[in-house]
Amino acid sequence: MLYLDNSATTSIHPEVRKIICDVLEKHFGNPSSLHKKGVEAEKLLNKSREIVAQSLQVNPQEIIFTSGGTEGDNLAVKGVALQYHKRGRHIITSQIEHPAVKESCRQLEELGFEVTYLGVDKYGFIAPEDLLQSIRPDTILVSIMHVNNEVGSIQPIAKIGDFLKKHHKIFFHVDAVQGFAKVPLKVKEWGIDLLTISGHKIHGPKGVGALYVKDGIKIVPLLAGGGQEAGIRSGTENVPGIVGLAKSCQIAREIFVGNSKKMLDLRKQCISMIKDKLPEAIINGPECGEVSPYILNLSVPRLKGEVLVHALEKEGIYVSTGSACSSKKNITSPVLDAMGIDQETKLGSIRVSFTYETSLEDIKMFVNNLVKIVGQLINKR
Repeated sequence: MLYLDNSATTSIHPEVRKIICDVLEKHFGNPSSLHKKGVEAEKLLNKSREIVAQSLQVNPQEIIFTSGGTEGDNLAVKGVALQYHKRGRHIITSQIEHPAVKESCRQLEELGFEVTYLGVDKYGFIAPEDLLQSIRPDTILVSIMHVNNEVGSIQPIAKIGDFLKKHHKIFFHVDAVQGFAKVPLKVKEWGIDLLTISGHKIHGPKGVGALYVKDGIKIVPLLAGGGQEAGIRSGTENVPGIVGLAKSCQIAREIFVGNSKKMLDLRKQCISMIKDKLPEAIINGPECGEVSPYILNLSVPRLKGEVLVHALEKEGIYVSTGSACSSKKNITSPVLDAMGIDQETKLGSIRVSFTYETSLEDIKMFVNNLVKIVGQLINKR
């Protein structure tokens, strides 16, 4: 089996799995309980918060544990908008955000907020100048993703943050689910106020993530309950998952950063092989420059991406047609729509996403099988 759908989810790291099982077995107490078992769980929770904070170079009290990227995005966008609605009702985001951000913005529009959806160029980049021109006196929030989950474009977060430092009443949220631990990220230096991460994108467990909330920022809780997580996210904490998230953060900082050059080279080699053996293929998004080493989106004209996905699956190779959150919906990719990609190219797109374990032999296996499958499918027509 060759698994190349790591943007959808990653396999759990053996060390992470081991520590989760250990907590499930030995430290099953509720961290809010006063007895010994509760205190043990609370200590694990506090230690995990310190580890996650360290991985982002922020303070532990600025970390709120969530159920993952979707909840983190919802909590950031809606929580800030509802908390500071008297200051203004204008939000700026982009047309290529994850549905967790875009749908949150659409729900806020139904409550009377106004949202500006910034366009992107043909490579999937927003223009910071467009964002600057969109700022109004009533703008309260800017939400821009770090790394696009479909084409891998890395947005100019540092430049945007620098612009927004001059606008003290505007909060800056970054969805860093695809970029965290994989490409450079400087939360404090870049002026980020809120930031979302998720465990299962970095070989951690599903159903757990974290939201960084800069000290001093208040957000309206989306869940009412016992007031856990500083009153922002009620509900008994998922201690085994949180410990697993912390462990995956520790490991990811070492393995992803340590393999970044190798992965950039592998991505370049993959593109080179595709162009050489399948010249009709089209690369969607940036081929080089500000792009994640772990994501490659391509199209084969005259063939549907869904057909390619299933044909590759028969060869034991797993890729996707785009975002896992919308892959089962009968729609073209909103990201490729925003990039101005033509209909035939959009329908023929597939996303190949790597991890630090991906090797040159894996790349060769993928490209050779893709070439074989394309030849077979076209000859059938």
